[in-house]
Amino acid sequence: MDASERSTRGAGQKIGLVAGWGDYPIVVAQALREQGYEVHGLGIRDHVDEARFTPLCASYRRISVARIGGAIWACKRQGIRRLTMAGKIHKTKFYGPFFWLWNIPDLRTIRMFFDNFVLTRRDRRDDTLLGTIVNEAARDGIEIAPATDFAPELLVKFGQLTRRSPSSLERKDAEWGWKLAKEMGRLDVGQCVVIKGRNALAIEAIEGTDECIRRAGELCTSGNFTVVKVAKPRQDMRFDVPTIGLGTLEQMVAAGATCLAIEARKTIVIAEDAVVRFADRHGLSIIALEAGEQAKTFDEPAVGAA
Repeated sequence: MDASERSTRGAGQKIGLVAGWGDYPIVVAQALREQGYEVHGLGIRDHVDEARFTPLCASYRRISVARIGGAIWACKRQGIRRLTMAGKIHKTKFYGPFFWLWNIPDLRTIRMFFDNFVLTRRDRRDDTLLGTIVNEAARDGIEIAPATDFAPELLVKFGQLTRRSPSSLERKDAEWGWKLAKEMGRLDVGQCVVIKGRNALAIEAIEGTDECIRRAGELCTSGNFTVVKVAKPRQDMRFDVPTIGLGTLEQMVAAGATCLAIEARKTIVIAEDAVVRFADRHGLSIIALEAGEQAKTFDEPAVGAA
């Protein structure tokens, strides 16, 4: 798609953007505007950077994760028939002592998740809860599309991104970590593991990647370990796509990690050029792998690496 086609792709079309934490919603909103879409923002309370996000939106509404019915109603009122999601949701907040006091659910949300939170006949895994939201939106004629459809350039390409190649030990840890992370993803537990000597130092659960890396650094003060982050075996690209940015690299340096292995074409890298420059400055190795290529030796950096 050339620049002219991209700039007119969404001309005159409304789209809703559900925004969570981080830079990802900002980047997606900018991409949508460049393509001519009229962006209507739905910012998750206590997550989105409103000062940066709202100027990119034709309209903006702050929403609660517990009031899905209200968000769907707002989309219908605006004539929005297409939604996309971008940004992290801090799931640890769900287990805070006053979460439900500040996030009183509407009746539609109660009906949607009654089996999950009241009767406990269904689980509360990410895929289960988000799949329920997708189905509920579809009942009102609202399609939820992957954000990567609008910014495919954010998906990292296969190869070595940095100047430094992984050592033989780091490659072995990346290969073993890939298998473990894929299994954790299959169980919908997490998508990141931290490995040293083919031993798991930390496995991501609801705390998120940065906290997983930090915990590994506390448990292994000698450092020199490998972080592996992959997509789930049945990754739904509409939500929960693995994402890294400068914050991930900063946490790695603080914790003592030396290598990052991610999944090519299924991982979002925010500000890739800046990420690579930071990694090179701190002597980190970043490799983007595919199934069957976990142990591949990379002799040359990927095209575009600094």
